[in-house]
Amino acid sequence: MGSEYIIFDEALRDRFVAFASSHGIACTVRPDAIAGFIVELPDGLADELQNAIEAEYESIMNEQMLLAEADEELVSLHAVSVSVTLTDGTTRAIRIPPPIARRLLEHFTPDEVHEIVTAIAHSVENPIDGPLCRKAI
Repeated sequence: MGSEYIIFDEALRDRFVAFASSHGIACTVRPDAIAGFIVELPDGLADELQNAIEAEYESIMNEQMLLAEADEELVSLHAVSVSVTLTDGTTRAIRIPPPIARRLLEHFTPDEVHEIVTAIAHSVENPIDGPLCRKAI
């Protein structure tokens, strides 16, 4: 058994197969049981060739993500949430649209995203009247 890569878009699948072929790598393609396609490449590729394959697959995965985010029907089925405990002890799930969550997680760890969302929620609960540039009491 070789290395398997899942690709959902037919054009991106063809691009990945063409990339592998251009490097002399034979591959097999089969439909995935749920959705998309499985592209299987042989094991034992040279490190630099494996790195090139991984870089191309990462590029394809980024394109797949952008295609998915552009599909209104598909995006409406996805949500990202961060749980926040309010000052009265209740817990709320703060929904973040997937494109914004993706951008946040590109730059912050999940714990940092939680801290940011918690700070915003607490600020909404406890608004500050007057200038923001003052000492906290």
